[in-house]
Amino acid sequence: MARSIRIQSSGAYYHVMARGNRREDIFHDDDDRRFFLHTLSQACEMTGWRVHAWVLMGNHYHLFLQTPEPNLVAGMSWLQNTLTRRYNVRHRKWGRLFGDRYKAVVVEGEDQYHYQTLMDYIHLNPVRARMIRPKDGQSVMDYAWSSIAGGYALPPKKRAKWLDAEAGLKAFNLADTVAGRRAMVERLDKRAVSEEIKSCGVPPQGEEVDARASHLRRGWYWGTQAFGEAMRKLGQKLLKKTAPVSRAYQKHELVREYGERQALEWLVRGLKAGGLRAGSLFQVKGSDPRKVLLADLLWRRTVVSQEWLAEKLAMKSAANVSQQLRRLDVKSAIKKVPQDLKHFLEEADNTNS
Repeated sequence: MARSIRIQSSGAYYHVMARGNRREDIFHDDDDRRFFLHTLSQACEMTGWRVHAWVLMGNHYHLFLQTPEPNLVAGMSWLQNTLTRRYNVRHRKWGRLFGDRYKAVVVEGEDQYHYQTLMDYIHLNPVRARMIRPKDGQSVMDYAWSSIAGGYALPPKKRAKWLDAEAGLKAFNLADTVAGRRAMVERLDKRAVSEEIKSCGVPPQGEEVDARASHLRRGWYWGTQAFGEAMRKLGQKLLKKTAPVSRAYQKHELVREYGERQALEWLVRGLKAGGLRAGSLFQVKGSDPRKVLLADLLWRRTVVSQEWLAEKLAMKSAANVSQQLRRLDVKSAIKKVPQDLKHFLEEADNTNS
């Protein structure tokens, strides 16, 4: 599998998450959690990282951190490898502790909205996981293994030096006082009681969203569209250093995002040229030559999946798309479509995407 490009820069913010191998637990008891925090503390001391929020769940963890130096990759490599070694020694095991490579979403941390929403998303994770039940009177303080009970609710002398609680409180216009810390907890408890459990702390998505944006559950950045464009340009510089040699390479997040933009543009133009309307595609057979020729173009010239094609072209399933593409006789099919679509397909095929 192709590795995702890490966008590193001085002062960058990230939402980092890693799961256990095969989604198995990485924390079996409180000693495991203490080992994690001790190791994280060492990583922060070596790298200068400032952690703004954290939560330890059963089989995964979340970190909201800032890297004063562009050293996310080096720091995470040390952190994950050290955690694995210590875990294996403690539990007399061997092999991988974590599954797929950790996810690191670049964050517009200087923007108040995106900072606040990520903070709440992390701190309300135990609510979504039903590990605490606010509607039964429990508080976020009843979950010990997050930066609320383990940091923000504590006075400065009792919290970890690497937790930037002052910045976190300031983002919500709160002072680092007894009253300010209490207000931080009460605000989260109110959200926990008033929102649906499965979406507690998850910001709503508008009808028009940038498909690249994380939305905290997918995507590769969390911030404004202008921030995303800046990160895209930085990512492009990194991508140019590596030549795409296979479709597997094309699967990493930035390359896939560029391909989807091209695919959407061609899809809109192709449907129009073929006399097809997006809203009534389900009324047209999946074997219609207009659909199949468009699917063939997008499959060959972009990096979208067959699941994507099945959804956008109303072709039932990825298996059906695959079957139709295998059966496609281009010379025969091209004779059955409007002239405008023929011209469009020729133009698109001669474009360097």
